[in-house]
Amino acid sequence: MLRYEAFYQPAGWLEFSLVTMTAVTLQLAVGFAIGPYGIGHTRASYEEILDVIKTVLVVATIVTIGNIALHPHLLARSVPLIAFPFALVAMLGLRLIVREWKARNGHAHRADRIEEPRRVIIFGAGEGGRVLCRAISRDRERRFVPVALIDDDPLKTRLSLEGVKVRGTSADLEAIADRYDADTLAIAVPSAGPELVQHLSELAERAGLEVMILPPVTELITNPGVGDLRNLDLADLLGRRAIQLDTTAIANTINGKRVLVTGAGGSIGSELCRQIQKFGPSALIALDRDESALHGVQLTLSGNGLFEHDGSVLVDIRDLEALKVVFRDARPDIVFHAAALKHLPLLEAYPFEAFKSNVLGTRNVLDAAVATEVATVVNISTDKAADPTSMLGYSKRVAERLTAGFARQHPDLRFVSVRFGNVLGSRGSVVPAFTAQIERGGPVTVTHPDVERYFMLIPEACQLVLEAAAAAPGRGEVMVLDMGTPQKIVNVAKALIRMSGRRGIRIEYTGLRPGEKMSEDLVARAEDAQQTANPLVTGAQVAPLDPDSIPVGDIVDHRSAERWTHETALSVQPRASVVHP
Repeated sequence: MLRYEAFYQPAGWLEFSLVTMTAVTLQLAVGFAIGPYGIGHTRASYEEILDVIKTVLVVATIVTIGNIALHPHLLARSVPLIAFPFALVAMLGLRLIVREWKARNGHAHRADRIEEPRRVIIFGAGEGGRVLCRAISRDRERRFVPVALIDDDPLKTRLSLEGVKVRGTSADLEAIADRYDADTLAIAVPSAGPELVQHLSELAERAGLEVMILPPVTELITNPGVGDLRNLDLADLLGRRAIQLDTTAIANTINGKRVLVTGAGGSIGSELCRQIQKFGPSALIALDRDESALHGVQLTLSGNGLFEHDGSVLVDIRDLEALKVVFRDARPDIVFHAAALKHLPLLEAYPFEAFKSNVLGTRNVLDAAVATEVATVVNISTDKAADPTSMLGYSKRVAERLTAGFARQHPDLRFVSVRFGNVLGSRGSVVPAFTAQIERGGPVTVTHPDVERYFMLIPEACQLVLEAAAAAPGRGEVMVLDMGTPQKIVNVAKALIRMSGRRGIRIEYTGLRPGEKMSEDLVARAEDAQQTANPLVTGAQVAPLDPDSIPVGDIVDHRSAERWTHETALSVQPRASVVHP
């Protein structure tokens, strides 16, 4: 009709019908072969639109060329060229109508099941925000309603995603929340760093919004959806993420070997046992002096606490003879020495206990390992051993030097220390202490507003310990784990208070305790750190200490233990490091 300006009166109905049927048949055939009919697309999705366009172009090309090639032509040559754009518009338009009808009908149906879905402001008008808006609109349970988007990118100020408009920036959050009666902020930026997350959580707190977040891309298997949204946790605020392990190297170190873990009932020791078990050791021996802690480890490893097997050992590392019997019977190939006293104020008050556990206990473990020719010994240390100022730091520094001393005396065996900072959630860390104070209604006590520490997650620390054990040369060096950037303790306290949902909890500053630093160092000033083949691990050398130089008989009380440990930790400066990958 367009070709003949509405005056066409076709006489060749047969030709007209033949071309029409040919076009329909080709559309179906091509559509099933390469187009939308053979695949279950979401209606009017980007993928379906591309497939429809591709199919129509192929059919239009075949029909047009076929019509031109015939003599005489079945139809005027321009008719297929005019008809197929109309067909394409009709196909796409119908799909959009169906999608909109389904969305509206679905919303009406779901509204009967949940009366008050959460009203969400989505931060991030990029790909994460787009996919999240789409996922919310398709959510059958109607748990969320996106009411606004915000983004700090000025180029996105007029953007609209799935019918949701960008209403401003993060600075406008409080006003937007009031305007649209929102109760939740969803951070839809999977690459968001801790600074951005902290900033947004503070703004959300002022606006009275609960904060949810999409996890990092590395934790997502497919495109993010409503089910991936989760509440904010401390790891998000501190920027601690899952790490990529060299599982092949770790498996080669552990698989088929007999592994013994001292201090297995503690936070680090128990997680080490869980991580080690994944790599298939021929035997895993959990050693601790705390029977209740051993029972807990047995439950997590075997599913029961019956102690039916010989995998749990109740012994104190201060008892050298008992330790040697255990090592002789267990015959371990690898020892992870995590047993230690680590509560800084208590060890300041009782330095003799730090000496007996952290110094003599470490020497006992090393002695027992040498007596049974253990191939690899990994001593778990702390960042407080770098330029120490406390009894905890002094004793762990001496333990590092002892490990280096045994490495010098026994070059056929591997000895390595692994140094890292505070571990979130471990016994004695600030998180359980702050949580308990918050549950009591406060106040939360922090020593100083500017005190900062390095933080790691328990699984992250243990994974890197295994990584360092596999990568270290084993000549007594200290392997320093990547701890990211230090975080202020007061920010941790504020984050925990925000996540608790409690209002009016005060923070009180109590002043630095004896032996505490404002900030910790991962590497001592006199140590020459060297990068290893693993970017997450740095190597440094400490001055070796002869195990026989410990004057055990002369150290009989707190004063003598503190004096000797202090002097020994600081007396010898280490030589330049020669740690190679």
